[in-house]
Amino acid sequence: MSANQLALWYLVAAVSFILALRGLSGPQTARRGNVYGMIGMAIALLATLAIVYARTKNVLPILGAMAIGGAIGAVVARWVQMTQMPQLIAAMHSLVGLAAVFIAIAAVNNPAAMELAVPITVGHKIELFIGTFIGAVTFSGSVIAFGKLSGTIRSAPVGIGFCMMPAPADWGPFIVMTILAFVLGFLLIIPIGGADMPVVISMLNSYSGWAAAGIGFSLDNPMLIIAGSLVGSSGAILSYIMCKAMNRSFFSVILGGFGGEAGAAAEGTEKKTVKSGSAEDAAFLLSNADTVIIVPGYGLAVARAQHAVKELAAKLSAKGVTVKYAIHPVAGRMPGHMNVLLAEAEVPYDQVFEMEDINGEFAQADVALILGANDVVNPLAEQKGSPIYGMPIIEAYKARNVMVNKRSMASGYAGLDNPLFYMDKTMMVFGDAKKVVEDLVKAVD
Repeated sequence: MSANQLALWYLVAAVSFILALRGLSGPQTARRGNVYGMIGMAIALLATLAIVYARTKNVLPILGAMAIGGAIGAVVARWVQMTQMPQLIAAMHSLVGLAAVFIAIAAVNNPAAMELAVPITVGHKIELFIGTFIGAVTFSGSVIAFGKLSGTIRSAPVGIGFCMMPAPADWGPFIVMTILAFVLGFLLIIPIGGADMPVVISMLNSYSGWAAAGIGFSLDNPMLIIAGSLVGSSGAILSYIMCKAMNRSFFSVILGGFGGEAGAAAEGTEKKTVKSGSAEDAAFLLSNADTVIIVPGYGLAVARAQHAVKELAAKLSAKGVTVKYAIHPVAGRMPGHMNVLLAEAEVPYDQVFEMEDINGEFAQADVALILGANDVVNPLAEQKGSPIYGMPIIEAYKARNVMVNKRSMASGYAGLDNPLFYMDKTMMVFGDAKKVVEDLVKAVD
């Protein structure tokens, strides 16, 4: 394959990646975006294999590794539940970071095999340093994020004190830097609370892209540079959007989380009373409403209730009720978490609305049905002096009637009580989201 042919195929792959990002910007075109991404990656892989074959005639080890990795990926994709997607994404980010570190180690160990100058030039050393540093931070940070998302590590912010031990004098600067980068990734993510996990996921996504781009510069591989830069920049933009949606600065996220442990009891809750009802009571209100807006939250994801919710919406629609879904950008554990769950249940896209597009409709809605959401509907965000003051919320409190499904009166990740739960027009329906929604479906009949 000539240099011009290689450049052409890499250009086609790069355009496919750009089209993939464009498609992934909305739920209606997300499937098409995934297809473009797979096509681009297939072209990039085949072009790279063609280069290796032309130079060494030895592609069997690469094909073997691809077969093993592909088989593992296929098994994991079938085994992992949709509710475990945040953990899977964190795990994938860690592998990207680790791959960047391994490539850099191979380049330092045998620069001639990577077609680098011997000794390695200062420019390539800087590129390898950047790629390795970001890759190591991405790996260890993603491992911690995986632990927090899966519940094996406390999701509350963790305070850490540490000191840097001097490295042995015979260690090379590269080894010392790599170890310190692994430690830094751990120290960056472990203090961050569960409420900030959507930002962390998008941030680590950005890191993995920049790590790949840094290694691409070292190897003089334009495809790695382009793909890494696209992932890095899109992840950075998404991190900014997530921070804006939480009224948080990027640095405030990095320096620590909101506070309380998820599930901690809300302070002062015992002094207040709530109005609770049964599934039959809730079904009566829903059946007699003209407009119902459903607000899904992480509780819905944990209970895997998305299919039951779709069935409930279908029953209400058959009765002439207008049903819509209101999505907060940071609801759940990753960007677009609720969109993914509703898409998996094949909820019609024209029923799903982003927060800024539907907030104006709550005042005319008969019922706001909140399923496992807490902080994203907390009116304290509009109260000066509140820790979450200024955070954009879904304005469910403006609906004529509010129904909230939760397991208990525990606070959300922000560790704050929610005045919405104590309003006269609010009815609490306690229990597992899937069980409650299934009971609602039966009662609506």
